[in-house]
Amino acid sequence: MRHEEARLFAAPPIAAVAWLKALAALCFAWVAVAAGAQDDTLPEPRFGDENIAVELFADGRPEPGEEWMLALRFTPSAPEWHGYWRNPGDAGQGMTLRLDLPEGWEAGEPLYPVPETLVIGGLMNHIYEGRYAVLVPVHVPGDAPPDSVPDVRASVEFLACTDRVCVPQDALVKARPGGDFARWRAEVAPLIDARARFALAGETLRLAVPLPASVELADPHAFIADERLVDYAAPQTFRRTGDTLVAEIPLDPYREGAAGSVSGILAFGGGAGVRFEAEAGDVPSGGEIVAGPAEAATPPLWTLVLGALVGGLILNIMPCVFPILSLKALSLARAGESKAAARIEGVAYTAGVVLACAGLGAVMLALRAAGEQVGWAFQLQEPGVVVALLVLASVITANFAGVFELPSISTGHGARKGAGGAFATGLVAAFAATPCTGPFMAAALGAALLLPAPLALVLFAMLGLGLALPFLLLGFVPALRRRLPKPGAWMETFRRIMAIPMGLTALALVWLTVQLGGRGFGLFALVMVFGVVLALWVVGRLQQAGKMAWPAFGLVAAPFLVFGAFALPAGYEPRGERMAESLLDPVPFSKEALAEARATGQPVFVWFTADWCVTCKVNESVAIEREATREAFEAAGVVPLVGDWTVRDPAITAFLSEQGAAGVPLYLWYEPGTAKPEQLPQVLTPDSLVDRAAVSLSRNGSAGSAPSEAGSD
Repeated sequence: MRHEEARLFAAPPIAAVAWLKALAALCFAWVAVAAGAQDDTLPEPRFGDENIAVELFADGRPEPGEEWMLALRFTPSAPEWHGYWRNPGDAGQGMTLRLDLPEGWEAGEPLYPVPETLVIGGLMNHIYEGRYAVLVPVHVPGDAPPDSVPDVRASVEFLACTDRVCVPQDALVKARPGGDFARWRAEVAPLIDARARFALAGETLRLAVPLPASVELADPHAFIADERLVDYAAPQTFRRTGDTLVAEIPLDPYREGAAGSVSGILAFGGGAGVRFEAEAGDVPSGGEIVAGPAEAATPPLWTLVLGALVGGLILNIMPCVFPILSLKALSLARAGESKAAARIEGVAYTAGVVLACAGLGAVMLALRAAGEQVGWAFQLQEPGVVVALLVLASVITANFAGVFELPSISTGHGARKGAGGAFATGLVAAFAATPCTGPFMAAALGAALLLPAPLALVLFAMLGLGLALPFLLLGFVPALRRRLPKPGAWMETFRRIMAIPMGLTALALVWLTVQLGGRGFGLFALVMVFGVVLALWVVGRLQQAGKMAWPAFGLVAAPFLVFGAFALPAGYEPRGERMAESLLDPVPFSKEALAEARATGQPVFVWFTADWCVTCKVNESVAIEREATREAFEAAGVVPLVGDWTVRDPAITAFLSEQGAAGVPLYLWYEPGTAKPEQLPQVLTPDSLVDRAAVSLSRNGSAGSAPSEAGSD
């Protein structure tokens, strides 16, 4: 059960947490003994237990060598008083227990019933309302006197709170027989037999708890016993993958150190739950969402399939796909030869695109299942992959320019030659289309990260089908083919012209290589590319002479390739904390920076970009890096943040996943006083941000007149 109360303080949540923690620490500064400690002299009570009375019960006679159970029963004096679980949450104080036991007798860890959540002013507490009992198992040594009940006393110190006030409580109690141990045992969360597993993925704790699929989850919540590990008040998302329940819980941004193990209670709702102990291990991805924020719910599969198909179709006109349109243009022109050739090429091209998209999706899902934080276009975050793309773009440019002939993408005749060229074109087209996401496909790719692997691969395949659909239609619809120009000598001239955009693509990849690995890395890559192009020039000369050409390629290119294999790793310089110049003077993104920006009470604009994302760069040129945008942001008091995803950043990847995005660009707008951001379109117009800032200005006033509670979640 989750209780919600109105906000009591106008201070930001982080400040309130610190204030309440300090208050609780002052109240219990004199308590420094862990639960279960033994001491011959127990302290006298200072505060009493008038608000929540405590009694100590013993379950029959202790047997030598067996476990003897004690129980602390807490009874509030009025319904408004509540006690706390061992980890009280954002505020409060857990119980401290001292037991006076005979020598050799050992008290175990107290066993608690399933707690409830109480949220006040954005702070979550783990509480008990009404009567509740905490069991304390005691190990009786084998040489203990039989048929005797020792005189056991306990000093109990705890906190009693209402929604408005907290009062320290303590008591010195003596064990007596009686109590309803059968009911109390039933209320305690049992420990599951199998160990759970956990993994830290960016800023999220992912927890896999073995739980039969038949167990009903009315209102699940994971109570984490480790203090200051997770953000208690943050929404938790639960997914089922067979007989495993996966919980995703945002981490506490101010946590200290790494967790070696995680334990706690998984509540099902209605007071039922299980206790778990988790060790580090693999946590499955995907699964069906059974509980979590409304925005985390996966849309119906048919809408995701349609979104992937339409998104792939739109990629054909997106700027990140334009560099490979030259490859398509040659194939489309050649498709007018015959019905059979057109259909073969259409199917071959589609097969190449779908295979590439599904293959990239499979690799991404496999890496995520292995614990890597990657997203769509992850391969372009790897310098080695970018160098390989640079070599490929240079080779295609040389081929289009007539330096040499490559049958797989030549403009010659023959169904077999055309099918091979179309398939290769499809592979390259899909690979080059990955740097950016477009409208419709963002939701589909984001959902693909949450779905089971087979369904996710269906979405990636549909994305490829959408990208290949225009060419596939040309292959099977004669009316469309008749609109194409007839093949002829003009195609050779057209191919030479198409070398220009491919050459520009190669230059862009040179720039990206420098951005990823530094100037030395980029220079060594250029030397290697020069050697490959030189070898291709030699091949072209031999082809013109009618001689065997390709063995010469190996002889000429081999020294340059060997040079690159050794020089590139040596010249690589990891990308440091640097940002491109920006008119908006943004703050580098982090969850802490976002929290600080929102705490100012001003609107916050966050954009996620990458140097290899063509759509990102076009949006920045068109809508972000403009004087009009800077002036509108200054007038509205907008705080800009930027997340650079050029190289792999697990924190940014995890945040993108939380927002349901599989890649960049992503644009978020936070209004003061709102909990969730507004996600702006992925394709921005020149006035998109200017208009959005004007709306914020009319709603909130000028920069100096922000609402007093702005930034509070």
